[in-house]
Amino acid sequence: MARAVALRITKLVAAKPAAVLGLPTGRTPVRLYAHLRSLFAAGKIDFSRVTTFNLDEFYGLPSDHPASYRSFMEEHLFKHVNLNWRRIHFLNGMDSSPERECRRYEAAIARVGGIDLQILGIGTNGHIGFNEPAPALQSDTHLARLKPETRRSNAMLFDGRVSAVPREALSMGVGTILRARAVVLMANGSRKADAVKATVEGPVTTRMPASLLQLHRNVELILEKAAAPKLHARMR
Repeated sequence: MARAVALRITKLVAAKPAAVLGLPTGRTPVRLYAHLRSLFAAGKIDFSRVTTFNLDEFYGLPSDHPASYRSFMEEHLFKHVNLNWRRIHFLNGMDSSPERECRRYEAAIARVGGIDLQILGIGTNGHIGFNEPAPALQSDTHLARLKPETRRSNAMLFDGRVSAVPREALSMGVGTILRARAVVLMANGSRKADAVKATVEGPVTTRMPASLLQLHRNVELILEKAAAPKLHARMR
């Protein structure tokens, strides 16, 4: 799965060296970034003109905090490849005005012409980015309140202490994600099987945020087999 997504990114960058990528964090993309590091070391991908926007960041954590998503990206990708630091975009979790910071981020995405390829993981409750199940979802980048299960899934970054995980995060909105020209959703493990099935075959509902991807005309799901057994759709 990770290799397939890495090759998908490599193909895009070869065709469009100044591609704009939307990048996720969490356990799912760790191997993806390992493959990208290997492809870069082998001279098969050049990031020098690539622009990146990360999906989200904890609110209240400085970028250099060991558990910040910026630190995660530095460790797993940024410091290993030739990305220009001016082309790396991240939400500032310490901004005193989250609304202003979210507007800044949306403007930065618009300024480069939008995201060419947005990579996503999916939570067990169907969240994408930090767009949690709710009666309604905010379209643009916003300050999100995290569900208990989402905080538990991020406890690994805080020495296993759920209580240390921030209760809020800045996140691209579903509308921001859907404006990307192409989307790839990755899912692995049997714990994601129900969410994957609901995403593909269930109704479009804000109670399952990933199901809104059904509204996009260019979405690929790249799944580990354990995440796919409940699908009735034919998989390749």
